[in-house]
Amino acid sequence: MRFRSLLAPTAAGFSSFAQLWSLIASFVSTSHAIDLTPVPAPNLDLGNLGRVGLVGDFDAISLFTYAQQNEHGFSTNGSQSIIAQIPGGGFVTLASTDASISAMCPLVLKNGTFAGVIVAGNFTSLGGLETQGIALFDPDTAEVTPLRGLQGKVVGLLCDKDSETVFVGGDFKGANSTNAIAWVVDSGWMNLPFAGFNGPVNSIAKAANGNVVFGGSFDGFGNTTTPGKKDEQVINIPSGTISAGSTTISSGFSDPRNIVCKASGQDGAGNTWLLSDNQPGYWRAEFKFGFIPTKLRVWNTHLDGRGTKTFRFTAMPINGIMNFTFTDPETNQNATCDARCPLSSKPDVAFQDFHFVNPIGMSAFQIDISDWYGSGGGLDGIELFQDGRWLFSVGFISRILIARFPDIYTFAINDFNEPSCANINSPSTATVTGPWAVTTPHQSDSQYLTAILNDVTSDNNTSVVFQPDIKQSGNYSVTIFTPGCIQDGTCLVRGKVNITGSMASATRPATIMQTEIFQTNNFDKYDPIYYGYVEASSGSFRPSVTIAASAGQSGPMTVVAQKIRFELVNSTGGLNGLYEFDPSQKVVDTDFSRSVIDQAGTDLDANAIVTDVALSEKSTFIAGNFSSANISNIFSIQDGKTTELPGGGLDGPVYSLLMNGTLLYVGGNFSNTKEGSTAGLSNVAAYSTPDQKWLPLGAGVNGRVLSVVLLTLNITANKPEIVISLAGDFDQVLAFKGNGVSQVQGLALWVPSKNNWLQNLDVQTPSIAGVLTAGVKVPGGNYLLAGSLASGGLGASGAVTLSTSGPLGLGQLPLKIQPKSTRNSPSRKRALAAQQNVTGVVAGYFYEAGNRNLTILGGHFTARGSDGSNVDNLVFINGSNSDAVTGMGDGLSSDSAFLALAVQNDVLYAGGTVTGKVREANINGLVVYDLVGAKYGTQVPALAGHNVSVNAIAPRPNSGDIYVAGNFESAGSLDCPSVCIFSTSTSQWNRPGSGISGSISAITWAGNSKLVVGGNLTVNNSISSMAAYDAKANKWTSFKGANEIPGPVTALAIGNDQGSQFWVAGERDNGLAFMMKYDGSTWLSLGDSLGKSTRIRGLQVLSLSKPHAKSNSLDQNQIILITGELNLPNFGNASAALFNGTTFTPFLLSTTANGQGSLSRLFSQKQNFFSPNRGHLALGFIILISLAIALVLVFLIVVVGVYVNHLRLKKEGYFLAPTDNLERYGAMQQKIRPQDLFESIGRGGRGPRGPGDSLMI
Repeated sequence: MRFRSLLAPTAAGFSSFAQLWSLIASFVSTSHAIDLTPVPAPNLDLGNLGRVGLVGDFDAISLFTYAQQNEHGFSTNGSQSIIAQIPGGGFVTLASTDASISAMCPLVLKNGTFAGVIVAGNFTSLGGLETQGIALFDPDTAEVTPLRGLQGKVVGLLCDKDSETVFVGGDFKGANSTNAIAWVVDSGWMNLPFAGFNGPVNSIAKAANGNVVFGGSFDGFGNTTTPGKKDEQVINIPSGTISAGSTTISSGFSDPRNIVCKASGQDGAGNTWLLSDNQPGYWRAEFKFGFIPTKLRVWNTHLDGRGTKTFRFTAMPINGIMNFTFTDPETNQNATCDARCPLSSKPDVAFQDFHFVNPIGMSAFQIDISDWYGSGGGLDGIELFQDGRWLFSVGFISRILIARFPDIYTFAINDFNEPSCANINSPSTATVTGPWAVTTPHQSDSQYLTAILNDVTSDNNTSVVFQPDIKQSGNYSVTIFTPGCIQDGTCLVRGKVNITGSMASATRPATIMQTEIFQTNNFDKYDPIYYGYVEASSGSFRPSVTIAASAGQSGPMTVVAQKIRFELVNSTGGLNGLYEFDPSQKVVDTDFSRSVIDQAGTDLDANAIVTDVALSEKSTFIAGNFSSANISNIFSIQDGKTTELPGGGLDGPVYSLLMNGTLLYVGGNFSNTKEGSTAGLSNVAAYSTPDQKWLPLGAGVNGRVLSVVLLTLNITANKPEIVISLAGDFDQVLAFKGNGVSQVQGLALWVPSKNNWLQNLDVQTPSIAGVLTAGVKVPGGNYLLAGSLASGGLGASGAVTLSTSGPLGLGQLPLKIQPKSTRNSPSRKRALAAQQNVTGVVAGYFYEAGNRNLTILGGHFTARGSDGSNVDNLVFINGSNSDAVTGMGDGLSSDSAFLALAVQNDVLYAGGTVTGKVREANINGLVVYDLVGAKYGTQVPALAGHNVSVNAIAPRPNSGDIYVAGNFESAGSLDCPSVCIFSTSTSQWNRPGSGISGSISAITWAGNSKLVVGGNLTVNNSISSMAAYDAKANKWTSFKGANEIPGPVTALAIGNDQGSQFWVAGERDNGLAFMMKYDGSTWLSLGDSLGKSTRIRGLQVLSLSKPHAKSNSLDQNQIILITGELNLPNFGNASAALFNGTTFTPFLLSTTANGQGSLSRLFSQKQNFFSPNRGHLALGFIILISLAIALVLVFLIVVVGVYVNHLRLKKEGYFLAPTDNLERYGAMQQKIRPQDLFESIGRGGRGPRGPGDSLMI
């Protein structure tokens, strides 16, 4: 059997291969390390803060250390990315697609140089560039080169170094091939000698003998077959815009629509269109959809001896004159024509058929009449037919490239289907239910329907039912076309649709189909949805396909419906899911019995589906959904023989294989071997090739595994080691050998060195959530992964520590937290600290009095206590007792949320939306706990009001008063709105003055007697966002210039150590976040510096070890930390950022299992935020040193004074007095009268010396 050579190039219209090769040559390098850009260190000086913690709603968190990092959670809209690992274990996205990635392989040239990674899948764009299903990716530069020319889904790849060829398989069309084709480095796309397969290809591998093994769902070569009934689908000309030139002015003959849907050939007014006498002219039809006609049928007019003699047919928009073949009615011989196609004038010739030599895609056409019979030209009727087409467009029908395949199209817009006047028994139709509207595209080849759904529920009845005109039963490939979302601006509101179908009557029940696809594709996409038998339309049955929005999605959502295609396929026979191809042979041997692999396929039961092929050193493993007498779903070929695996294989389908050393990892939908001989093989297993036995991975997972991918993680000692990832439809890692059930979300990680799941290991590792579908090792470099991951670096839930000495780093706290769902209704948002975070951890406190070491965390979550019990919403981690995790005990509602914590005299005051009953005392807003006794303390009278919430607590410095603020009206029986004082000395509530109400979000003390509060306030009957309270004067005032703050304040921080400057943040009425500084006299605004959806939850000024550039708003040795859900300019989402007065820099990125994470605030052991750590001594030592210096200085002054005085006296002639002791003694015995003494003083202390006077020294 002879076929086209592998080395023959494909049809024109594909990429310029010389240009592509030039680009590949620029990729080639000897260095393959992925280029990651480190960011400068923030130079924080945290040494004076003691222990530092961060709390929020996250499952993973990382410092922003590389420019490629982002905070994107794993995608749930079907889009995936190429992913690389950064030092430290986190992951970064290198390039994103709009759909799935199925396979990757490294393209290495014969000389050993690396040309890039081939990436394949079901996408229409990669890295923002339009590319259908396959592209070349440079991991060094992240540059993407589309490999244009295929339409459909690519599933399997093999990059062959020896031939510099990429073998490509899937469910697609390209050139003259279906489902399999080759891409050669220096030539581009090449048809394989056998023109592909008649069914999808799932896997490609290179055998030890150099041959290429294809596995899939096929039973023969070739692409499609010509239908037995050709040219049967009528193109709907009546739906087009019809015009003409040089038309007659005769009444009843001037309308060019006279000849549309007229098959009688009858002349007369209303039935005939005529040109002006003796004038050439044209007839033109334009459409809002594309088509590829295969036959033109023309009825000539014979009215009054008139008629068309010659014409030409021009296709639009390519402006090409079409070539035809036809039967000459004069000779009954076949003939051809192009620019001057003849029409007969004989009345007995009813019509003439012209067959297109080269079918071309078009959206308009024109018939130019160049010669005529009698007085002028004219026509009585025109029809167009088709039996096959394949097209893709750039722009709206601006360029169409085609390869012909037999198929039937059905459009969602009924005007584009077969016209009713065609008298067809079962024309293609579409039935529309719901609020659909016609959308005119800018890129797609036809208009389509769009529905906007505000509520997507399980009983949503918005749908389109397609019923094709199937005239011939047989095996068909069914494809649904989805218009790209960029052209209509709906990418953010597209979602997932459910597609169901009935392909045959009840006599063949297996022909019911159901699948779901995402419509988030950037450009037009072609999704295969069914392959199998389809019954021809009849009076009792019609095939149908229904598209509707999938249930369980949030609205508003946009759904689109354009068209479906039914393509008749045929089989050359002889194969059954496997084919071994010898690339060195130009002639394909169809004696398949000569190949052990081909024969192994034919020995399986019919309709075998091979999903994956893997090779070890000695064996080829084949897996899928198949069986035979001794084989079930997996077997091997070794030493030229087919070999069953132990236990007869597995008892369910296998979807993925991974060979790692001597272990073959197997994922699928099985529970044991076929014979039930090995327990613990729940959907995943390992097969030891040396021992030839099955090994369980723990006890497996509780749902099917769709992909098995290898990656590396730092498990222990910061050393990367191999980890096996499983992705699929499961949510539990099953219990085994003392390990309990672990909850996961479709991704589980097996650590071979620990023989356990990563989820069961008590180690500090990166957190990974999402899905992995493919992986590849870059030659000489790291692994590249494909999928959708939310990896925030360190796996930690809700709270981490931040190192304060040495390199900046994050640390885990010894507990696991499961955030609860947000439970407050919209009416409660005002009460919750102005949209404060009510999932995860919101507040933290380090308590170390009396040599204790407690970390206290509060929020809305569930943690696991050391005794195995659940602890709700507030936990204690006792570092003095082996990090024991405990709670406060029973009494509080599990629906509570703690938003603020404070400690005074060993008593914890915890506030929030807290309710319950403790020791017969009702709790509302605030609870008291004795930290020394580890028990509830005497409770304060409960707060009251509508939606009570305590949002902030601040003990007054140097006093026993606890200031509590939030949203409430009274405390006990005391009318005390918004802020109230609990006196610990009297154990009662006191009201701090009057004149304030509203909801307070944040408070801080600026000195011992000045309290500053922010929120949504009314101060002295005036609306304000910020107020000050003078504790000495017991008086409230609106903060100076508070009217300049554009909205309620949600975060507040002191800006300097004098307490005269403040930073505030909140949200404007238009939903945009604001941030401002009060410098002591005026307010400075940062404008709209932060993007939409920003929610600032915390502010804190920090000291720096190195100054930043000067700015008007911050000291050079200070920087401000902003926490929350941030949208930073020129970056995107972050959970924390640093602001140096001019620039926002990402600082912390976090994610949850469901997407983006958030940070609530920073908390620290000490509050020395304005005392940079410069290595100063403690205050006591400083005082001692100062005293010592002072004493030394005094001593030196005395010594110098004595010496100077000695020199002065010597200069004035003074000498030593006689030293005779008796004389001196006698002289000293003389009495001195007081007046003599004072007289001497009056003379300056020196009088005339008389006889016997002693000299004073």
